[in-house]
Amino acid sequence: MAEERTQQGKPADGTESHDPDYPEAFLAFMRQGWRDTELTVGPRPEVPNHAKRRAALSAAFPGETLVIPTGNEKVRANDTEHRFRPGSDFAYLTGDLDPDSVLVLRPNGDATLFMRPRSSRETDEFFRSRHGELWVGRRPTLREKSTELGLPTADLTGLEAALADLAPGRTRVLRGFDARVDAAVRPYDGARVDGQPGRDRELATAIAELKLVKDEWEVAQLQEACDATVRGFEDVARALPADRGVAERLLEGVFALRARHDGNDVGYGSIVGSGEHATILHWVHNHGATRPGELLLMDMGVENRNLYTADVTRVLPVDGRFTPLQRQVYDAVHAAQQAGIALCRPGVAFQDVHLASMRVLAEALHDLGLLPVSVDEAMDPASTVYRRWTLHGTSHMLGIDVHDCANARKEMYREGSLGEGYVLTVEPGLYFQPEDEMVPEELRGIGVRIEDDILVTADGPVNLSGGLPSRSDEVETWLAEQREAGPRLPG
Repeated sequence: MAEERTQQGKPADGTESHDPDYPEAFLAFMRQGWRDTELTVGPRPEVPNHAKRRAALSAAFPGETLVIPTGNEKVRANDTEHRFRPGSDFAYLTGDLDPDSVLVLRPNGDATLFMRPRSSRETDEFFRSRHGELWVGRRPTLREKSTELGLPTADLTGLEAALADLAPGRTRVLRGFDARVDAAVRPYDGARVDGQPGRDRELATAIAELKLVKDEWEVAQLQEACDATVRGFEDVARALPADRGVAERLLEGVFALRARHDGNDVGYGSIVGSGEHATILHWVHNHGATRPGELLLMDMGVENRNLYTADVTRVLPVDGRFTPLQRQVYDAVHAAQQAGIALCRPGVAFQDVHLASMRVLAEALHDLGLLPVSVDEAMDPASTVYRRWTLHGTSHMLGIDVHDCANARKEMYREGSLGEGYVLTVEPGLYFQPEDEMVPEELRGIGVRIEDDILVTADGPVNLSGGLPSRSDEVETWLAEQREAGPRLPG
């Protein structure tokens, strides 16, 4: 019989092919002399929030069982894995951050978290398996995890039997996270939406739309992530010389240090683009260097320990002062951003935020002599020629994902209206590619994007990342102050 293997192609018992054949004397010695311990845990303060979300999701599918896995560790290279990051929807519903777990929500409202419990001393797993306690540290027991999350728990080994008992026509699965779960619960209908069985796609959509409105606890998490991000930008500014170049990756690393110290990690691959690299929207190679006289664009965000992330972009003049032309472009983008932020109010169409920013950019492009038509003609949906120099949308939802709520229906998101408790970015930009012969040479290679994270409230927009200045004169003053303060380590 073939050896049982995991989804990653490894032995299911967590050993590796290069492990030694331990002599029996060593195994017998390892099995004795271990003191048992218990973790002192209590319910997390956010337990009621997760319970409300699960209840709302179950109410959307009465009489049905919902299966939501978090996913598994992914191989980075050969026998090493990437650092595990939980599935966002699973974490949103449970608060659990460990790999391999699966949430099963039953029609009567009962929820069970299937999880990998603490390594048993009754087998050799605790010292031989790569899942074992001596390899990865102490895992919670079923009871400890249940107390912490306010959820009934069960051993992951019982999941297969539990899934086998589910009625196909009354079960939905969040697919694409755990191949074993996908295989165990076969799709009930043949209709497919966006590549997924239609019924299961409706589950993903329902979770995404629940996430549109952030509760008070989530707003606090996002504020925490934004505050850490502000500190990260300060760290980078303090490490940025005015009179010589440094590697983009040095600055990326400085911010990453803050992200790991104050949070879980960066929320996405940091973009650190100096000079013409700033014109590349998703520049993540970061293998260039800064140069005095040029601009430095940095799009970075800290993901906090509960996985909520900031998403902030700032542009700095490396030598400390914008040139007149750089300032003209920068101020145009800033004006566009302020026009978009001003519209972040309940009931305003999501697209109106974008259009308000785009009109300001189109007017700036007209003033620069770049538009081949009038501003009104350029803004006509049949034209939009202004987008040659801006390309991307102005906003996206933000939360436990940097591009949150992506599975929501378009009429609830892109073609919908803003609601109280929504959090979105506002991030217009102008990008003049170095190869673009339709712009004057002095503009080529200039890229500017300004991005902040905005909470929609009944009283108007709240800028969660407003701790970082964004007006051109304030940016110059702030940069000088950071350099005067000098480098620092998190702590």
